[in-house]
Amino acid sequence: MFENLSERLERSFKILKGEGIISEINVSETLKDVRRALLDADVNFKIAKQFTDTVKQKALGQNVLQAVKPSQMMIKIVHDELVHLMGGEKIDINIRANPAVILIAGLQGSGKTTFSAKLARYLKSKRGKNPLLVAGDVYRPAAIEQLKVLGSQIEVPVYSEEGSLKPVEIARNAVREAKKNGNDLVIIDTAGRLAVDEEMMNEIAAVKNAVTPHETLFVVDSMTGQDAVNTAFEFNERIDYDGVVLTKLDGDTRGGAALSIRAVVNKPVKFISAGEKMDAIDIFYPERMADRILGMGDIVSLVEKAQEQYDEAEARKLQKKIARDQFDFNDFISQIQQIKKMGNMKELIAMIPGVGKAIKNLDIDDDAFKGIEAIISSMTPDERSNPMLLNGSRRKRIAEGSGTTVTEVNRLLKQFDETRKIMKTVAKGGDLSKLAARRQ
Repeated sequence: MFENLSERLERSFKILKGEGIISEINVSETLKDVRRALLDADVNFKIAKQFTDTVKQKALGQNVLQAVKPSQMMIKIVHDELVHLMGGEKIDINIRANPAVILIAGLQGSGKTTFSAKLARYLKSKRGKNPLLVAGDVYRPAAIEQLKVLGSQIEVPVYSEEGSLKPVEIARNAVREAKKNGNDLVIIDTAGRLAVDEEMMNEIAAVKNAVTPHETLFVVDSMTGQDAVNTAFEFNERIDYDGVVLTKLDGDTRGGAALSIRAVVNKPVKFISAGEKMDAIDIFYPERMADRILGMGDIVSLVEKAQEQYDEAEARKLQKKIARDQFDFNDFISQIQQIKKMGNMKELIAMIPGVGKAIKNLDIDDDAFKGIEAIISSMTPDERSNPMLLNGSRRKRIAEGSGTTVTEVNRLLKQFDETRKIMKTVAKGGDLSKLAARRQ
């Protein structure tokens, strides 16, 4: 999302020169370029000006430590101000009531229905909730069917009604149904329009008054840029929602909505969403987003994604196998499956500080492990458990069976052997530098 903005800001910081102190002369040109970069990213003009004025005020006269360059000091000031601009800290969703009612609002095409299902899956798996999805969009028949399909995928029931009932009645009946069936969470998907209109505003306001939700979330398509901010402002004037959801962050968007919306509407961004997969949802952390914008990666999110797939019992078993030098291809393929569950490969690698820019133009798809999986799948159970069996004729058979070459099979076996040696050395508390020295 912020690729272009990140590049522009990096160029801006390179303008800053000088030693010892950040002066008005050497900071003005830098911030002029920063402001242009923000405007090009579709940040609200008033917000962009306030932002650079604040940064300038904080930067002027700032003593630069001997070990820190003026540009590094400026990056720190800009980073802190970006965090402040986007809300300072993450704000949690209110689901303490039983049942907790969440109302989803937004324009048509913003991704409300898909997000409703993503949120249900997230709160079910991460918070142990028992959700009920409500098909409250009676004007778009495909919306009801879409929610039912998504609900089936994530194993969450969907409440819908046939006939001419109005959304207000459906919402009320759904809350009663949830209480009867023991659902402690109700997520109500509502109708959108192609533009903000009086009828739509009256209807969503009526639904809110009828069910008094504990949380009202406004979903905006971040690809619409500054229009998303304007729409968010108009909706907030009428229904006073609790938080914003930014969807389609994987599209060709300039990121202005994420930077502007908190300051314009004075409501926190609570979730961000990218892609159609049901696990493509994240809590919005202003500091982590600022890190990404400034090319610092997001190692915390990467670790959290890894921990989500971490199985402590399996890890203990694996550790014992490694210590006994029994790590085999069954374990190898199992670790690959764990990595794949974490999400899009390029996005994961980009979270590593300093790597995002390096892989910008590389085509890293989710089939990166396809060849390895094909080779291992072509092995017999005995071969996977005992790699020492893999002689020349077996390697040739595996290459033919996997649609690869003997060279590729040999390369994988070499990589596997190197991995096993490193893991064994680490498990025994050995010195990796000695291992590396022996290979030189």
